Amino acid sequence: MLPVSARWQNWARTESSQPATVIAPESIDHVVRAVERARETGHTVKPIGASHSFTAIGATDGIRIELDRMQGMVSADLPRGRVTLWGGTRLWQLPDILDPLGLALENMGDIDRQTITGATQTGTHGTGLGYGGLASRVVGATLVTGTGEVLTVSETENAELLPAVALGLGALGVLVTVTIQCVPSYLLHAVEAPAPFEEVLESYEQRCRDSDHFEFYWFPHTEGTRTKTNTRMPVAAGAEPLGTVSRFVDEELVNNAALAGLVSFERWVPASTPALNRMIEQVSSRRSYRDLSHRVFVTRRRVKFREMEYSVPLEAVPTALRELRALIERRDYRISFPIEVRAAAADDRLLSTASGRESGYIAVHRYFRDPDREYFREAEAILAAHEGRPHWGKMHTQDAASLSERYPDFDRFVEARDRLDPDRVFANPYLRRVLGA
Repeated sequence: MLPVSARWQNWARTESSQPATVIAPESIDHVVRAVERARETGHTVKPIGASHSFTAIGATDGIRIELDRMQGMVSADLPRGRVTLWGGTRLWQLPDILDPLGLALENMGDIDRQTITGATQTGTHGTGLGYGGLASRVVGATLVTGTGEVLTVSETENAELLPAVALGLGALGVLVTVTIQCVPSYLLHAVEAPAPFEEVLESYEQRCRDSDHFEFYWFPHTEGTRTKTNTRMPVAAGAEPLGTVSRFVDEELVNNAALAGLVSFERWVPASTPALNRMIEQVSSRRSYRDLSHRVFVTRRRVKFREMEYSVPLEAVPTALRELRALIERRDYRISFPIEVRAAAADDRLLSTASGRESGYIAVHRYFRDPDREYFREAEAILAAHEGRPHWGKMHTQDAASLSERYPDFDRFVEARDRLDPDRVFANPYLRRVLGA
């Protein structure tokens, strides 16, 4: 168990903290000892993943636990398609682990920098009305609780805790291993195409139901969207990937280098934003390709931004988006980053943003150097009014009083917290705000 000393700051530079000490454990026993040390000294403990959350969910002035020395596969149950991973495993490492086994994640978001525990504990999701977020595929976990106990949770052991532990906000323990239900490897046939804003809103729910995975982006100040429809296919169908040059142009030149240049210019000349967004809309073209799932789901994001995302009932998405558009026009905001819209199946995780309902997701972004407080505050008011539930790892202002009204099983989660961390060893200001004392 190696001590480290470092100030913590998240990827988006929205949050920072100075832990009393940082520990990089190499075994479950090391984690137990870290929790025991915290209890003895009166410190709190926070496990930290890749620090990709936009909130202070991982901040602490106590003991920070980094699981970077606990990565990789623990075991595989091939007949059932299940893989147990050490908690510090990064999502980008999974293809090298799963591909040789003929397995893949059922669904993914578009960023793979997170750890498996960070992604599941904050409710990371992709898109696709037939597929839940990553936590919905957690079928087991080993965690060190706030009392220092090593607890196994699965469908057969402490099963009543699984809906809480699978998406636990880091409030229930340090997840040292996670067991994921995988699926056989598959291809995705991706079709990206422009489409008018109103046309997409009018057909949004049907597009979600007709597609395996549907999402779209809308740049404010424009009349068009960029849609992406992914269709699942067997590996035997054969891949037709983007060429090396095409992928480089799209991911590095357009999505990163060109975007960085544009948003930097717009920051100094805000009046240029509508015209530049319309220029981006006009050069958007149709393309189609087919590749292994993780190569289609994931996009490289090097330009730093800040993000707030809410889930709303699926049928509320068009109305909420029209209200956001009216807000931007009414307040004459200059918004350079697009609004992203996705969907997910209902699930049974107690604090999942899709718990008990089919959900649409609306994410608003701003360049990390742009002022965001006023825009985010007003956008949040719109999304919250539509029974909105904030993504746990993205910026929001909700507290336990408001959240307890949005989650039917909120009290059940608090009961699990009382059982697994009665002394609030894993507490921090963020968790006190969203869960209560």
